[in-house]
Amino acid sequence: MRVLIIGGSGFLGTELVRQAAAAGWETAATYCSRPGGVSEASWYPLDLRVPGQIDEVLAAVDPCAVINATSGGSDWAVTADGSFRVAAAVARQGCRLVHLSSDAVFSGARIHYDETCLPDPVTPYGAAKAAAETAVRLLAPTAAVVRTSLIIGHGRSVHERMVHALADGTREGVLFTDDIRCPVHVGDLASAVLELAASDQAGMFHVAGTDALSRHQLGALIARRDGLDATRLPTGRRADSAVPVPLDVRLDCRTTQLHMRTRLRGAREFLNGR
Repeated sequence: MRVLIIGGSGFLGTELVRQAAAAGWETAATYCSRPGGVSEASWYPLDLRVPGQIDEVLAAVDPCAVINATSGGSDWAVTADGSFRVAAAVARQGCRLVHLSSDAVFSGARIHYDETCLPDPVTPYGAAKAAAETAVRLLAPTAAVVRTSLIIGHGRSVHERMVHALADGTREGVLFTDDIRCPVHVGDLASAVLELAASDQAGMFHVAGTDALSRHQLGALIARRDGLDATRLPTGRRADSAVPVPLDVRLDCRTTQLHMRTRLRGAREFLNGR
C-alpha cells in the first residue's frame, strides 16, 4: 500500500505518518515549511495555494491512496481552494481520497449531528471547511470525507498545551464552560482514517469521541492526568462573546462506528489512562 499524506508534518499528520509507516505501508508525506520527524517517510514540499504543485507530487509518488490532513485554518486559499485542487488532482490520477473535515461546518443549532446533516457554518473556518467538503464530494464521489472534533493526545495538542499554560500562569485566557465538543484521541482518529484509506467506503463519516465535554471539563481532565491543579484553570462563557460561534456541537458517530473496526474512545476513558 502506497499512501500520500498531505499535511504530514502537522499534529494529526505526524500520527498518520507514524502509524502508516509502522504498518509497513510505503509512506510519503508533504510539508509546507519543514519536513516532519518520521524518517521512514519520503517528504515532499507542497504549497496548496500554488496551482499544479499537487499534480507534480502525485506524479512523483503515484500513491494508491491520498489523505488530505492539511490544516489551513480560516485561510480560504488553503482550506477551500487547496482542497479543491487536491480533489481535482486525485480524480485525474484515479486514486483513493480520504479528506479530513471538521465539526466546525455546523452552527450548533441542533446540537446532535449525524452523517446525513448538511453544513450550516457560522465562522470563516467552518465556511471554508464546508466548501472543501462540497468540492470533494462533487469532484471525487468515491472519496471518504471524515468530520472530526477536538483532537487530543500525548500532551502535544493545542488544547493540552493551552491547559498547561493556563495552569502555570504563562498564558492569559479562559476555558469555556458552554462550548461543548466530542474530543477524539489522535491515535484513534489516525487509525480510523487509515482504515478508511485501505477500504473502498465512500461518503461521509463522523469520527469523534463518545463523551460530550465543555472546554473546561476537558481541561480539568487533562490537568488531573498531568498532575496539574485544575482549580487554577480560569473559566468563562463563549456565549458572552460578540463573535458568532457554534456552542454545542456533538458528532453522532454511531453509523460510522458500525462500519469500522477502530473503536472510538471517549475523553474520560483515554485521559484516565484506561
